[in-house]
Amino acid sequence: MVAAVLKPGRAHFRPNSASWLNLIEGWFAQLTNRRRRHGSFESVAALTHAIDEWTSHCSDNLRLFVWHTPARQIITKVRRGRAALTRQIKSATGN
Repeated sequence: MVAAVLKPGRAHFRPNSASWLNLIEGWFAQLTNRRRRHGSFESVAALTHAIDEWTSHCSDNLRLFVWHTPARQIITKVRRGRAALTRQIKSATGN
C-alpha cells in the first residue's frame, strides 16, 4: 500500500489489495481504545467533538505506512494458501 500526503491533514491511499481495510479497521480500533473508552461524554455532540479533536490530532501527526514483510514472503504464503485450497476443492469434488 502506498500513502501519499497531498495536503496537510489529508492522506491519499492507493491499496494494492484489500489489506487497506485492515488499516482502516486498525484506525477505528485506535479511536475506540484511545479516545472513546477513556472519556465520559454527556451528549452525542460532546462525543462528536472528542472524535473530531482526536482525528485532527491524527491528521497533524501523519506517519507513512510501511510494509515490513518482504514481498517474497507474502507471495510464498499466497501460493501455499492457493495450493491448500486447490487440494480441498479437488478432494471435495473427487477430481
